[in-house]
Amino acid sequence: MLIYGGEILKRAKTFLLIFVFLIFFSNISLAGRNDVYVIPIEGEINKATYQFVRDKVKEIENKNPKAIIFKIDTYGGLIDKANDIKELIMNLDTKTIAFVDNKAESAGVLITISCEKVAMSDRATIGAAETIPNTEKVMSLWLRWLTDTAKDRNRDPKVIASMADKDLEIKDLVGKGELLTLGNEDAKELGISDLTANSYKEILKEFNMENSNIISLSKDFKTKIAQFIVNPYIATFLLSVGFIGLLIELFTPGFAAGGTLSLIAFALFFGGNYLAGNSTLGSIILFIAGLILVIIELGIPGFGVPGIGGIVCVITSIVLASGSIETAILSLSIAVILTIITAVLLIKYGAKSPYLDKIILKTKQENDDGYTSMPMKDKYLNKKGIALTTLRPAGTILINDDRVDAVTEGGYIEKGCKIKVIEVQGTRVVVREHKE
Repeated sequence: MLIYGGEILKRAKTFLLIFVFLIFFSNISLAGRNDVYVIPIEGEINKATYQFVRDKVKEIENKNPKAIIFKIDTYGGLIDKANDIKELIMNLDTKTIAFVDNKAESAGVLITISCEKVAMSDRATIGAAETIPNTEKVMSLWLRWLTDTAKDRNRDPKVIASMADKDLEIKDLVGKGELLTLGNEDAKELGISDLTANSYKEILKEFNMENSNIISLSKDFKTKIAQFIVNPYIATFLLSVGFIGLLIELFTPGFAAGGTLSLIAFALFFGGNYLAGNSTLGSIILFIAGLILVIIELGIPGFGVPGIGGIVCVITSIVLASGSIETAILSLSIAVILTIITAVLLIKYGAKSPYLDKIILKTKQENDDGYTSMPMKDKYLNKKGIALTTLRPAGTILINDDRVDAVTEGGYIEKGCKIKVIEVQGTRVVVREHKE
């Protein structure tokens, strides 16, 4: 009897262990099934934004989340990166919800409609998705992305297209020559948005997920820095400061504030673009090589191969480090113009550069060395004289015992005729025949 009871106890223990084992692993397999993750897509859409979203999606995809909410607040950015983000979202097996908290404009429209569901706050707007540059090729591609995505998500492609195409007219909604921008209520009425929500809890309640855990992800420092620096306005500012600082350094003995400021500005420009994935070590090395060549050129009289090669290297490196060629050209153009203006002001107000002295001719033609300047002839204006030679139309005239080279207005004046000076331009004297 005791043996039988011991057998039962042994089996009970085994059963209990198996039960605990199953519970443990079932919890592991279900881990994350009650979690809803929030990924912010804010600020300019660029390569840094795409990398952030890609990394976060990869990070949470294996955690088996119940849903992913993409919190959107953007005025737009690079449409190719918006399309990359769209592809990421549409390839997810997890339920996706776009929450437009404030703005979903330009490139933000594509990201928003790529989600299965769209929620908008009371103050939110969506639209104004015209491309810059607005070329036929770019617009055609952009409209294709927008309308295809709208169809895939069962949203009206014509309404979405009218947000990007000014030539598209929809009666009682948007006229020709206008871009469509919708507020929350209009977007919901037209089926672009699914609901109005001002918080994550309201969104989860709508989709019967009110008991889910909300896990908000945030941008890391790297992404924030990269997004900030690759902004075209900031990039232009940094390049301008870099070039102007370098210019000021040329007018300053030793290594001073101008050089320090220039190094910081260029380091931020290339560092930010490197973090964003735009720049590589190759473009940074090319830039440094360009600067070295320019410095070598400054130590050599005249302007030759090192200087030209250095400038080409610097410009090429900046173009390679930028998010797009258009952005690079615009930023460089503004930076160069500002640098030229600064150079003119420095020279005008007497700033001297030991480096520029080597490539600028400083020799003066002094009278003591036998040089004489060409005398100005303004004193002969309106004076009368005679033609010493025939003017055909050039010749020589005599005024107050001075022999003066002169020309007529275009005709001939015979030798010995009276003349009058009617115009003087520097050393050029123009005469006409004078009749009493």
